[in-house]
Parts: sequence; structure tokens; C-alpha cells
Amino acid sequence: MTILTNARIVLPDAIIAGTVALDGARIVAVSEGRSRSAAARDLDGDFLIPGVVDVHTDNLERQVQPRNNARWPSRSALLAHDAHCAAAGVTTVLDALCIGDLGFEPDRIRTFQEGVADLDALGGTGLLRSEHFLHLRCELPAPEVITLAEPVVEHPRVRMISLMDHSPGVGQYADLERYRRMRRRDGMDDATIERRIAELAEQRARHRTPNRRALLARVAHLDVPLASHDDRTEAEIEENLADGVLISEFPVSLEAARAARQRDIAVIAGAPNVVRGGSHSGNVAAAALVRADVVDAYASDYVPASLVEAAFLTCSEIGLGLAESVALVTDRPARLCRLPDRGRIEPGLRADLVRVRMHDGLPVVRQVWRAGERVA
Repeated sequence: MTILTNARIVLPDAIIAGTVALDGARIVAVSEGRSRSAAARDLDGDFLIPGVVDVHTDNLERQVQPRNNARWPSRSALLAHDAHCAAAGVTTVLDALCIGDLGFEPDRIRTFQEGVADLDALGGTGLLRSEHFLHLRCELPAPEVITLAEPVVEHPRVRMISLMDHSPGVGQYADLERYRRMRRRDGMDDATIERRIAELAEQRARHRTPNRRALLARVAHLDVPLASHDDRTEAEIEENLADGVLISEFPVSLEAARAARQRDIAVIAGAPNVVRGGSHSGNVAAAALVRADVVDAYASDYVPASLVEAAFLTCSEIGLGLAESVALVTDRPARLCRLPDRGRIEPGLRADLVRVRMHDGLPVVRQVWRAGERVA
């Protein structure tokens, strides 16, 4: 039995000063007041929140490719990524691996294939601190996306499949001038950029719709939530609804997010967007979406540590209650990826817990338990 006492416990609808008791992998009791047990661990009045659930992180790619021309060994990269997640309080991770490439990051396909193999190799060893699942990010205009997806769509770790389109002129890259500036920073000359824009537009016209139809048909029988990516217009939301896509990840406009909410499509916003005070790509600010009451959950996108910080900023700067703000990174994402055994501090649920101390307004993760075991 593990007893954690003198904590400010963030429950689904309240914050209490109290005690949480764990027995093995489960929470067995939550009570107000301090424990009298000599074995109880005093948390010094720190916050105790549920383990964070991240439904979309590209952080593994950052570990595999720490520099443009430096690729790290994949299994070592996965272990580093796992350590980052645990230290950030993320006890459940959906590794968002990209299937298909539009000609700018071909190593992503290798990262996807090696990432799945590494998770298979390490998943049952007890060496991973967080629990890892798969989020398949399918680049619809990529000619090879269906062939690449076929071996993994029924993998038991798959908990989400998202339909992406990173073609210039749509979604995140609707602003072609911004897209051109981004490619210039990558070292491309103007003639090459214009040629690639034309090539990618033609490729999208040929492959996006047939690949979308083929992928949706292939996964129709699976009990896996489907998400869209970078929605900009109400028409895109309508198309998703007609196809049974009931999650909108990182909508890039308030119009799209509101349209999703009106149709009971869940909206995931980027936690880094909250922490940085806006979108890194010039799209709608996540804080604006929260204030419009159209956000169901946060995802880390590319910085696991952003989730806890975004939750507390949502309380202090946007004005949501702390319990509701914390739910954006715990209970709500757990429900979205159909993991009802976690995300809340309640008897009978998994003992995934995070101790957080505030320091000059910054939430600092001090300790992390996953299934009752201390992992950070």
C-alpha cells in the first residue's frame, strides 16, 4: 500500500486537501485530510493530478533527428523520448507516427517503421516508463500511404488514426506566401519552391480523394477513433462528419472549430500554442478557441512538457477552473482514445498520478507514478 498525503488533490469537479491510497496498480481510496499512517508520504501541499494522457506527440521524431543531418539510433531515441514523456508527467502516450511523405521529410517513413518495431520490442519488457500506443498520421496526398499503412492499421497498439493533408495551399499551409518563406528558410531557391508547389498540387489532385476513400474503407470495421488534421473551413468539417471522422485535431481557424463543436466533433488544440501564446504557423490561437468554448482536449504536438504547463495556464490566464483545465490533459483525452480506466483520481482507476509544485507561477513536475510505480 502506498499512501500520498498532504496534497491538493485535483478531482474531476473539485480540489481537496487530502490523501490518496494506492494498492498495486489501482487507486483504492481518496479522502480529505491528512493520513495518520507513519508510512504515508507527505507531499508538502503540492498538487496531485491524474497522469497526463497525450493523444498526439511527434516528440519521437525530434529524438530520432536531433539535427538536420544527424540521425540517432531509433531504439535509443525511443527510450529518450519515453524518459521525456515520463518526466513531463505524461503516463499515457500516443506516438504520432507519420505514414507517407510529400517530399520534404522522407526519413519520416523510416521513423514510422522503426518506431513500430521498437515499440513491439520494448513494450513488454517493463523498460518503458510511460505506456505507449500508436497514433497513425496518414498523409492522404502521398502516393504510397495506403501501402505503408496496410501492415499496421490493425496493430493492437493503434488508438487513433488521423487523416492529414500538408499540401501547400490548404490546411496549415493555406497561406502560400508563408509556405514560401518557410521553404526559403530550409534553403530552397524560388524556382524549386514554385516547381514543388505545382508538383504537390498535381499530386494532391490525383491521390488525396482516392486515398481517403481507400483508407476509410480499410479501417471502417475497426473500433478506433478517426481524426482530421488542420481543418480550416466548415465544408471540411462537413466532409469529416459524413465520413465518420469525429475528432478535429488542431483546427487552424475559429470557423472550423465552431463548426466541429456544433456537430459534436471533438476538438483537440495544441498545448504549445497555449504556452507560446499563439500558433507557430500563424493560425488561430488555442487560447481563443478555449475562450470560445470549442476545445475538448490538448495534445503536446511536439513538446511533452507543454501539457502540464498549458493546463495551469488555462486556469491562471484564460480563467477556466483548475479541475476543468487539468481535465483537458487527463480525463478528456483518455475518453477520446477510449481508455476509460485512467485520467481521473478515483477509487478503482489506474494509479497514474503526477505531483506538481508551483514555482513563480510555473508548474514543476516533481514526481510521477504510473500504475502505482514511481517512474519519475
